[in-house]
Amino acid sequence: MKIIHRQILKEHASLFLLIGSCLLGLILVGRMLQLREMLLSQNLGMLDILRLFVYLSPAFMLLLTPIACMLSVFLTFLRMAADRELTALKASGVSLYQLLPAPLVFCSLCTLFSLYVSLFGVSWGMEQFKLSLMEFARTKTKLSLQAGVFNQEFPGLTIYAQQVDLDSGDIRFVFVQDKTSKGFTTTVVAPEGSVTTDSAKEQIRVEFKNGKIFRREGEKLDVLHFGTYLVRLPLGNMLRKMGFDRISPKELSFERLLEFDRDEKLMEDTFDQDRARKVKVEIQKRMALPLACLVLGLFSVPIACVFRALKQQHGLVLALGVFLVYFSMLSVAESMGESRLVPPAIGIWVPNALFSALGIVFLRQAVQERVPSGVLWAVQKLQRRRA
Repeated sequence: MKIIHRQILKEHASLFLLIGSCLLGLILVGRMLQLREMLLSQNLGMLDILRLFVYLSPAFMLLLTPIACMLSVFLTFLRMAADRELTALKASGVSLYQLLPAPLVFCSLCTLFSLYVSLFGVSWGMEQFKLSLMEFARTKTKLSLQAGVFNQEFPGLTIYAQQVDLDSGDIRFVFVQDKTSKGFTTTVVAPEGSVTTDSAKEQIRVEFKNGKIFRREGEKLDVLHFGTYLVRLPLGNMLRKMGFDRISPKELSFERLLEFDRDEKLMEDTFDQDRARKVKVEIQKRMALPLACLVLGLFSVPIACVFRALKQQHGLVLALGVFLVYFSMLSVAESMGESRLVPPAIGIWVPNALFSALGIVFLRQAVQERVPSGVLWAVQKLQRRRA
């Protein structure tokens, strides 16, 4: 039995690494595409982008670990059932209960890993991600204007240039509207200018020549002529419009979340009412998701035995559908908790409780080699369609 358990554990681990790395890569690429406008304006190398990938990984691993754990266990037992290995083991007197220690140990390890990511990894990764973006914005940003386009990379500032030389930074026929100051709007129009980046002073310098400044304050309009006019733009402001200056409950450590939950005054001073409710939901979610590795992993064992007639690609679709149901229930519970319809301490744990109960029922039927009537009907219909 030790040899069998060891082989099952090895297959679980190899599938987990394969599925987890593929899903993580796809999600990280999608996330980077959302930040492409900001990343393209910075002179980042491959190592810099890899750093950002590493810092973003813990936030996604918290969600990906349960699905990777479930798929690895499900596909392993589905393969064993399809290759008649489970049938041979049963003929040798080995029951399904005796095979459970291997997936139980594997799911427990995934739960501990996910719990560590939940308690410490998420906050560390998001903090380092923000610090790295601020560092890149201050030291490696290059304002790349597009000719004939209203560029709004800086909040409250609109820059238009009819002609742009990206190599030298020279611009011609420039229009700039500045709404960063309260009470008045400044508009600069010039026939020529230049854009340079000063990394030492952490700013972008936009110099205009032989133009006019229109300053409007209420009904009053002032017009000034100038020979040279210089605008300094702090590079850190590029991240404000993306919300990087706000504190989100999803980015806080578990210890910090508990501190906010215990201190109502600190909660009121830091968050509004909507985000204060998200803190309570996030606390429960950080504990429920790691346990989902154990719940979904053990739930997939009898499901794989029941659907042993399926091919692996069909089984993969089935497992993804099961996780989609779980995640949908979790999302509904999260929304209801944030809207105070259901206490987060109850709603967030409903999916785990439901799948645990179903897993126990299906496991007993799988050991007795009984198939629920609804599942049997679905399998027979699928087999007829394939035939």
